[in-house]
Amino acid sequence: MPEVLLHLQDLQVGYPNDGKEIMLFENLDLVLKAGELVCFMGPNGVGKSTLIRTIAGLHKSLTPIPSPKGEGMIDPRKISVVLTDRINAMNMSVRDLVSYGRYPYLNWSAKLSVTDLSIVDAALRTLQLTELANKNINELSDGQLQMVMIARALTQDTPVILLDEPTAHLDLNNRVAIMNVLRKLSRETQKAILVSTHELDLALQTADLLWLADGKKILTGVPEDLVLDGSLDRIFQFKGFDLKTGKVFHEAHRGVKVKLIGEGYSFLWTKNALERCGYEVTNQGGIEIEVQEGKGWKMGNTKIETLARLLENLP
Repeated sequence: MPEVLLHLQDLQVGYPNDGKEIMLFENLDLVLKAGELVCFMGPNGVGKSTLIRTIAGLHKSLTPIPSPKGEGMIDPRKISVVLTDRINAMNMSVRDLVSYGRYPYLNWSAKLSVTDLSIVDAALRTLQLTELANKNINELSDGQLQMVMIARALTQDTPVILLDEPTAHLDLNNRVAIMNVLRKLSRETQKAILVSTHELDLALQTADLLWLADGKKILTGVPEDLVLDGSLDRIFQFKGFDLKTGKVFHEAHRGVKVKLIGEGYSFLWTKNALERCGYEVTNQGGIEIEVQEGKGWKMGNTKIETLARLLENLP
């Protein structure tokens, strides 16, 4: 069994307001285990960022938080955190920023040792940032800067890493890259990584476990179980999206049936195009179209080279 690195027992999360306590989450009993990537999800405004900041010790909890492995106070050698706050630092290089992860280990001289420098270099290599090491952080793209912040957290060398919306405002390529990096890090370093995110599609494909905000409680489970038992549908109340198939609902408004024959990627994308354009794809009856993988399409005796031309030839 994976080692439990952080156990949150009877945790109450909220904030004071006009002399009263506003409770966001109550009686939480959650664990983070070595080698697991956990994605924390829920509707907007539910308090995901507040929980991340509470675990990190940056927001006062309504009950005490145990540190990793049951030790006393939150220790920067035990938990590192990557928040959405912008870095406003002039004339700082990528290496400088990543090096800040070693500060909890330095003495009063704040001088990096050979070991510290080796750990910084290793983090830069792991996040494929070596070529950017001497570049000013103000010259980085959002995706590059997020990788740098993850490298800083990795350099801090804590058992637990917390990240709040690390893929926010990034393009698809960078969102996928970030989630794949986090998944790889959890496996290779045996750290527990908790990510709050809105990226449901990526979370379902990369997370070992989901924390799912359900009112003031948090459901936990492997992604597939939470899909199949209807928890994700119930909480997010998807409109026009079938989570079980991962597809948007399309109305077959043309009243035309198409029998599609074939297999492979071309078959799947042909089916997608037909349904998106209002055709009903069935296994029998209707207009017959054969998908010839890598060779185009055949409708009756007509050979067609592109999907655009195929759609033009349909009624």
